[in-house]
Amino acid sequence: MNSLKRKEEILKLLKKSDVPISGTDIAEKFGVSRQIIVQDIALIRAEGNQIIATSKGYMYPKFQKNAIHKTVAVKHGSGMMAEELYIMIDYGAKILDITVEHPVYGEIKANLMLSTKEDIDLFVEEFNKSKAEPLSVVTNGVHLHTIEVPSNKIYELIKTALKDKGFLLEY
Repeated sequence: MNSLKRKEEILKLLKKSDVPISGTDIAEKFGVSRQIIVQDIALIRAEGNQIIATSKGYMYPKFQKNAIHKTVAVKHGSGMMAEELYIMIDYGAKILDITVEHPVYGEIKANLMLSTKEDIDLFVEEFNKSKAEPLSVVTNGVHLHTIEVPSNKIYELIKTALKDKGFLLEY
């Protein structure tokens, strides 16, 4: 299969999937190396396709028509990551990303795409295995999350719950 056809097939595969697909799985499917897939994804993105890279793999975003996207500003230590994320999931939110403000690079954003407690558990497990520092280490724990919520009322309930636990950053 030539690279043009492979890129078309990768895009179709991602558009059909409701879950992220790892670069390794895509590479195995097409009989190429993971590095070739990374290059293909970069080219697909350069063509204007919004492919998201998450810790679980690549995905094509599917936006709900009535979904509301909101931002929450929070602060906590790395040991509180799961608890903070669980609060949002418990109210039915989908955690789309995390953003920090770096003093040199400016805004740094990482896609999370977490929608279940299992997603959070897997993310935290991988994070702990990696021995990496959280992005928020740059900002003493301060960071933003873009979340998708079913209603403004749910958003307010999430903010209240985060505030009650001391996570919500307020003016």
